[in-house]
Amino acid sequence: MSDYLLVGIGAASGGMARYWLTGIVQRIVPATMPYGTLTVNIIGGFIIGLIMYYFDYHNIISPEVKILLTIGFCGGLTTFSSFSFETLNLLTQSEFFYAFLNIFSNVFLSLLATSLGFLLSKLIGVIYGN
Repeated sequence: MSDYLLVGIGAASGGMARYWLTGIVQRIVPATMPYGTLTVNIIGGFIIGLIMYYFDYHNIISPEVKILLTIGFCGGLTTFSSFSFETLNLLTQSEFFYAFLNIFSNVFLSLLATSLGFLLSKLIGVIYGN
């Protein structure tokens, strides 16, 4: 299957998951900050950390599945453009606290989630002797 088709299928799935998850989060928590985008960025960071540091490292997935899940699904799930737009909206509305909280939260928590995916992959390797 063409890599472009794999990326397209993954991105479409990731985009649908993003739309669904952000909708759920925005209904649950107050709309003071774009928590839906933050949530998908954290989840996407965790998923890509787990895939790249465990499944790819141990050759558990094929290059095609890696492309589908990382570039496609995670690329469609996480979004820098929405993050940028929502942060700019907060800044133009003089919501400086929430704008900077949004920047810090998305960057720090996404990096933390990717690190947790990495650490979980290490733990899985220890448990299963990989």
